Amino acid sequence: MSEKITLSVIKADIGGFVGHSSVHPELLQEAEKTLGQRGQDLLEDFKVTCVGDDINLVMTHRKGIDNEQIHKLAWETFLSCTRIARRLKLYGAGQDLLSDAFSGNIKGMGPGVAEMEFEERPSEPIIVFMADKTEPGAWNLPLYKMFADPFNTIGLVIDPKMHEGFKFEVLDLIENKKVTFSCPEELYDLLVFLGAANRYAVKAVYRKNGEIAAVSSTQRMNLMAGRYVGKDDPVLIVRCQNGLPAVGEALEPFSNPHLVAGWMRGSHFGPIIPVSQKESTPTRFDGPPRVIALGFQLAEGKLIGPQDLFADVAYDRARQKALEIADYLRQLGPFEPHRLPLDEMEYTSMPQVMEKLKDRFN
Repeated sequence: MSEKITLSVIKADIGGFVGHSSVHPELLQEAEKTLGQRGQDLLEDFKVTCVGDDINLVMTHRKGIDNEQIHKLAWETFLSCTRIARRLKLYGAGQDLLSDAFSGNIKGMGPGVAEMEFEERPSEPIIVFMADKTEPGAWNLPLYKMFADPFNTIGLVIDPKMHEGFKFEVLDLIENKKVTFSCPEELYDLLVFLGAANRYAVKAVYRKNGEIAAVSSTQRMNLMAGRYVGKDDPVLIVRCQNGLPAVGEALEPFSNPHLVAGWMRGSHFGPIIPVSQKESTPTRFDGPPRVIALGFQLAEGKLIGPQDLFADVAYDRARQKALEIADYLRQLGPFEPHRLPLDEMEYTSMPQVMEKLKDRFN
């Protein structure tokens, strides 16, 4: 057993209340009960929360990343909640659980996973970002600004512990390959890939000495038998302060809402709105996409918190700006760039339409 602490955030959409907007309270209660009982000898601490229709399990333990016991615990928790979701006839009950049998690792089975293992510092502030109605590439721009943009993060200029920069591990979501860029010296090369957020996503950020600074869930929907299965709605863990971005520097990228893929039927671009946890119930056109930020202080593995960091009037203008962007995009209806390109649409009738019309193309 490792003496280091491991922080695991595992999320799943196992039934929406109502539609895709939120999580029924009974599911959250069941998740609390299951983790409390079955995780008693495994976990140091845990918190259960939600954003939109996703249940998020925030867990600390000493088992390391990709641990079968921890992943099985999360799987059993989601299965237990799914039984309630089906009884209540919640929408899409169990949709993120692609099998009834656990295979040893929850990755690739539907739920999203972000984990990091590290030595707990004398003070260990951490932010867990959780998004709904969007995809893993939604974190590309914020992570670039947090760890590579001095106009966002002044620590890159004036903090001697940050001045040498960071390393970005980028994953090719299509071919499942990864490449690491060292910044600032490879910054322009990095941006070539981060700008294509539909294919390339930042998996992790490290200090130059190899210490983990941030990690995201990069699970992407799988195309099976001509249809998409599994969901996105990513999570992100960011460690802060003392050689890493300050809490305010990690939050600052969301003060200017950027466009992300997702929204209605996973098939539209929309602004990601920074909201409080209480406001994380997307309803307008099943959206727009939104993000919450829960802050914790770790203390001997215990999760002190959370503090709801976007429940702050300082983000009111960002929210207003996002709503104005949403108004404009909605006027475009089924036309790009509001609607995604055909090869990026989560739900699409294009194959059926093409089959019906194939003999009419000359």
